[in-house]
Parts: sequence; structure tokens; C-alpha cells
Amino acid sequence: MFLLYVVSYLDRINVGFAALQLNKALNFDPAVFGLGAGLFFIGYFIFEIPSNLIMERVGARVWMARILVTWGLISSAMMFVGGVAAFYVLRFMLGVAEAGFFPGMILYLTYWFPAAERGRAIARFMTATAIAGVIGGPISGVLLNLDGNAGLAGWQWLFLIEGIPAIILGFLVFAILPDGPQTARWLTAGEKAWVISRLEQERQAEPDDVLTLKQAIGSRRVWMLALIYFAVIMSFYGVSLWLPQIVESFSGMSHLLVGFVSAIPYMAASLGMVIIGKSSDRRAERRWHIAFSAFAAAAGLIVAAFFKTPAIELAALSFAAIGIWGTLGPFWAMSTESLRGTGAAAGIALINSFGNLGGFLGPYLVGIIRSRTDDFALALLTLAVWPFIGSILTLSISRPAAKQILQIANGTTRSGR
Repeated sequence: MFLLYVVSYLDRINVGFAALQLNKALNFDPAVFGLGAGLFFIGYFIFEIPSNLIMERVGARVWMARILVTWGLISSAMMFVGGVAAFYVLRFMLGVAEAGFFPGMILYLTYWFPAAERGRAIARFMTATAIAGVIGGPISGVLLNLDGNAGLAGWQWLFLIEGIPAIILGFLVFAILPDGPQTARWLTAGEKAWVISRLEQERQAEPDDVLTLKQAIGSRRVWMLALIYFAVIMSFYGVSLWLPQIVESFSGMSHLLVGFVSAIPYMAASLGMVIIGKSSDRRAERRWHIAFSAFAAAAGLIVAAFFKTPAIELAALSFAAIGIWGTLGPFWAMSTESLRGTGAAAGIALINSFGNLGGFLGPYLVGIIRSRTDDFALALLTLAVWPFIGSILTLSISRPAAKQILQIANGTTRSGR
């Protein structure tokens, strides 16, 4: 799952690295790039809930294989972009193809991990987004340096090569991914029974906060979580999709070096995610971990906006990345604690799809501001507003009834050991 998400996130953000050449080659201004980068999330939003409901019916193995193969093909097809219209269409179609992957994986984790272990499990899984940045930056820098080989531009090589792993992994998933513990070949019959019974005990103890699709859509708590996620994702993708250009603007480095330097904030984020997720599980607490992380993200972005010394700006962006990525493990652990059945599939997809509209608006706003100011300072300040709002919203919601279940599960897990 970690490997799949590395490839997924890399194929989402590689357009940010391609833009170092693509924008000049095709005469895209910042507003055009920002809109095209963000259109991915419109397609993602429209097809997210249907995709997750289909996965619940047909199983993770078949549906994840389909998602991987189609998004890999479209990602590689980005090499054929020749103008604005093709850029917009293919980014939108990439979102359609990938819709359901992330919420499907979050739902899939609930098939395996009890609430007391879920924060760490989700954080480790989502660390893939940071690792994708760590490895994606240098790899993208190297691929951009292939400019002119075999008659292809560097950005064309980048799209072509980085789309292939998803296609290969799609067939691998179809061959080996179990739909759940009950079909895992590496578990004994006794181990399967233990995992299934352990999760069933927890489900029976949970409050019936959300059980059906209708209840999920009508749940005030689900919509509040969606708003919080929207606020976080505004900065998450506002930074991710523009990071290579931000680094280039304050460093003046070559494309290859920009790729390596861009990996530094992601390295900080990967470490922060694991530490914060582990702390959240150990303390059986979600709200304050999310709120403090989001506040730290806002603070880091503000410092990056005001200080133009390259070392300070890079350190501030790294601190902001720790905060942004640090919210994710506790957030999704909190979101899944009171969702189960069809309600879980629909609720998780609704939170993720609505939240990911921030992935459209964040990069688009940065593009508009950048085109009018020719500077990233105001754009970073605008992005900083959103995690601060997310922090306030998180603290404003009441503690979920599932909080008690989390504490009970925590104790049960330890006594069971």
C-alpha cells in the first residue's frame, strides 16, 4: 500500500517538476499552470464517492488494479500535451482515473487495524506522500536532464517514465493483494479468526454514528471533518505543486539541483508524520495533535513568506511541511473511528473528495497571485490562512463518542498482548 501511494502521489505532483520546462516550452503563464494542476481534483471530486462504493462491492484487489492501470496510462499520456486544452483535459482525466484510490486505501486499513493502532498505520501509509517528494524530486531532476534525447523534451521523458510504474503495479495488485484478512495467504486460520474477531468486537462496541450512505451525507460531523480537510489540503497541494518553482525562485539553481533541494521539506515531513502519528495513538488523542500541527504549518508558511534568505526560507518550508503532513495521520484516524459499513465507504470518500477541492483551489490561487505579483510571498501568506482555519475548526468540534471506544480499544489491545 505504501508503494502504491508513493507512485500515486508522484504522478499527481510531477507536473510541478515538469513545469520547470513545460511552462516555457508551451508558453503557459502561472494562472494557466495553476488551473491545469488543480483540475486533477475536480475529476477526483466528481468520481470519488462512486469509486469507493464500487470498491466495497467488488473488492480492493480488482478495483485498485483498475485504478492503477488507468491512471498510469493517462499519466504517461501527459507527454503528448501540446497546448492548454490538452493540458486541462488530461489533468482532469487523471483525477477521474485516480478517484477512489486514497479513500479506498483508508477504508482498506479499517479492515485490518483496530482504532488504537490506526493513527500509526495511517501515518505510516501516508508517509508515502512525503517519501514520494524525497525520491521524486531527484528523479524528476534527472529526467528533466534527458532533454533532447530521442527527440523528446525532458518534461516528456518525465511523464512517460513516471507513469509506467503504476501500470506494472496494477497487474501486481491484481495478482497478490488480498481483499481483507480472510483471504490473506500469509495468515493461518487461527490468525485470520483472531484479526476478524478483534475488529468485530470493536465494531459492536462503537456508537452508531454513521451507518448508511444517507446518514453519512447528512452527518454534521462528516461535513465538519470535510471542511477541516479542505483547509489542510489547500496548503498541502498549494505547496506541493508549486514547490519546485518556489525553490527555483529563491535559489536560482539548475533543474537538477532544484529536484534535490525540493526533497528536503519532504524528508522533514516524513519524519514528523511518523512521530506525530505515534504520539497521537500513544495518548489516545486526535484533536490537539491535528490543531497544533495545522498551527505549525501556518507559522512556517508565514516565516517563509517574510524571510527571503534561502536557508531560512527552506527551513521554514520544511517546518510548514512537518505541520501540514503531521495533521494527516491523526485526522484520518479520528475520521474513521465512528464510521463503519457503507457509511464508512461513503463518509471517508465524502470527506476526502470535498477536502480535495482544496487541491484545486490552492494551486489555482497560487497561480493567480503569482501571475499578478511575480512573487511567492503573498501566495504563501494566503496558503497560511487555511491551516490556521483548520486548527480553529478542529478545536471547535466536540470530542467524538468514538473517543471512548479508542481508549477502550487501546486498553483491550494492550491487555490482549
